[in-house]
Amino acid sequence: MRRAVLILMSCITLGFSASAQEQAVGAQAALLRLLDRVSGEVQDISMQVGQSQAMGFISIRLDECRYPVDNPMGDAYARLTVTDQRRNEQLFSGWMLASSPALNPLDHARYDVWVLRCEISSGSGQSSGSLKSAACFTAGASKRR
Repeated sequence: MRRAVLILMSCITLGFSASAQEQAVGAQAALLRLLDRVSGEVQDISMQVGQSQAMGFISIRLDECRYPVDNPMGDAYARLTVTDQRRNEQLFSGWMLASSPALNPLDHARYDVWVLRCEISSGSGQSSGSLKSAACFTAGASKRR
């Protein structure tokens, strides 16, 4: 009887730990928000993986965007590289979460960048120009510092 209880408890524990890890899928694009704190200019830009975008004297490159496979409307996270083009200096390289942009932010006096959501193809046979948002609303869209 004790052995049966121990086996049952181990199966339950293993089941919980396996389900605690959420599977993620890579997207081909992401929607980012850029803020120039001096001019007050805000831009929402859609970027393809591997693409770079300049704002002022910084350059943002989207390395990867992922979202939960079981919940495409859930939390997205993206790997970004931000470079100061004047000094050829890397300012940020890492993952940003759409729902928690302050967890790993770009630390820059003038510019702010955060992930709003991943964008996924609306169908397997459609071109990459036809994109659908993987998440409608995230906490990243209303970031406060």
